[in-house]
Amino acid sequence: MELERTFTAFSGHRRIASGAVRETLLETKAWLDRGEADPLLIFEDATGSPVDFDLRGTPEEALERLSSHPLVGGEADEAPPRRAGPGRPKLGVVSREVSLLPRHWAWLEDQRGGISVALRALIDEARKRGQSRQLARKAREAAGKFMWTIAGDLPGFEEASRALYARDDARLGALTRSWPKDIAAHVAALVAHAKRLEEEAALEERRATPTAAT
Repeated sequence: MELERTFTAFSGHRRIASGAVRETLLETKAWLDRGEADPLLIFEDATGSPVDFDLRGTPEEALERLSSHPLVGGEADEAPPRRAGPGRPKLGVVSREVSLLPRHWAWLEDQRGGISVALRALIDEARKRGQSRQLARKAREAAGKFMWTIAGDLPGFEEASRALYARDDARLGALTRSWPKDIAAHVAALVAHAKRLEEEAALEERRATPTAAT
């Protein structure tokens, strides 16, 4: 599932912009042009990692450079070399060796569409089941990376970090209450997003688990 990529800019402990990349950069550029001197960090919300953008020149020039930015410019990673052999490379189909027990081959051969179709269906289903849990894990890790970068020297950081990964969100909120309000609010927003994903993943897992016969 692809979500819109959003960013949040902080000047010291103050949040100065948040939203889609163009919106965030324009607001951040306006902040820079006012001559503000506090340290500037722009975070990608999905990862919690700081991202560098070239904001020199006019706002239009800064936006134009986005097209060549490695993160948001649409540049694809270099494709890994494909192994020579049978397959349909023009359709993205590549042949690889698979080792299975005889009973596995027998089951696959009985499935509609044949072995390849059955294997692809099994993989797609497994990916779908694991996607929500993976998204939830990454969302909580994003909150941790953001905290580590911007709040590592704030009081109670280590205990707050332990509460984050223990999913003790009530204690985390209590520990961050004394932090600068914009940092505490952004941590709370990232954690709330992670918690929603965790609840959705748990619900999907319960639905996928067969109910024992009574």
